[in-house]
Amino acid sequence: MNNASNIFYFDSSAIVKRYVTEIGSNWVINLCNLPANTIATVQVTKVEAAAAFSSKYRSGGWSQVDYVATLQDLSYDFLHQYSLIDIDQTLIDLAVNLTQRHKLRGYDAIQLAAALTLNSILEQNQSSPVTFVAADADLLQAAQNENLLIENPNLQM
Repeated sequence: MNNASNIFYFDSSAIVKRYVTEIGSNWVINLCNLPANTIATVQVTKVEAAAAFSSKYRSGGWSQVDYVATLQDLSYDFLHQYSLIDIDQTLIDLAVNLTQRHKLRGYDAIQLAAALTLNSILEQNQSSPVTFVAADADLLQAAQNENLLIENPNLQM
């Protein structure tokens, strides 16, 4: 990640919008397609997105062909486009701490801890701060309370 890049951290609700047409999808897709943007996320986001896709497929919202193609697109992007943050003990400890300070579900706390970890690294390198992107009001409020810049794709045109 370089200083000229706009760095966005996507939680699973934001990542899914890249693959499933819903409110905010066009904004997310445009953000992902700009070469100057870096999209970061924690590795577990792939599991959360895959679970959302599986649910859509099981409910009859997708054909098997669409489902398989979407999983392939997701895997490709995780290998080639997204900057991935590993889950380690320090990140887990931060996530536990965040659950004590904010109304967060478990994986949301991991998402926020990963974004805060990335933002700390960026600050140390005197880079632009990360913008936290999610479509979850509680998670966005917690991110804002932790002094992250936030964007809700559901509110974008």
